[in-house]
Amino acid sequence: MCSSARVAHAGEEGPAAYITAALDVLKVQRIDHGVRCTDDPLLVQRLARQGTPLTVCPLSNIKLCVFPDLAAHNLPALLDAGLVVTVNSDDPAYFGGYLHENYIALLQAHPGLTAHHVWQLLRNSLQASFAPTALKQAWLGQLDEHFALAAQA
Repeated sequence: MCSSARVAHAGEEGPAAYITAALDVLKVQRIDHGVRCTDDPLLVQRLARQGTPLTVCPLSNIKLCVFPDLAAHNLPALLDAGLVVTVNSDDPAYFGGYLHENYIALLQAHPGLTAHHVWQLLRNSLQASFAPTALKQAWLGQLDEHFALAAQA
């Protein structure tokens, strides 16, 4: 991980303005959560333009009553808006799910999400990581190869 990486929790329980403040004041490179960005269309445009990753944690969003249920979760809308969205777990013992459980629950609640969406979410996660560039490129190559092979099957 890069020692100068700047990340902030913002826009989960708090308003979209917290995301803007994290970007402007803290100069963060990634926003943990960020789902409330949709309350500010200009912020959504900014996040898309800048490619600022959002590490979204669907099961914690439900536990914290950010959304009434996973069917109401805005992750598909975030993807449609061109945001760099990733799926993550958030304190699995407390919020009830590791990474794969977040994916499964999300996909069950949003049957319109396809393998292409999963590929994009996984790709976003790798690109948003603070791993060395060469390692990220190798992982991205493996991911793309896997999905290409799966598409041929």
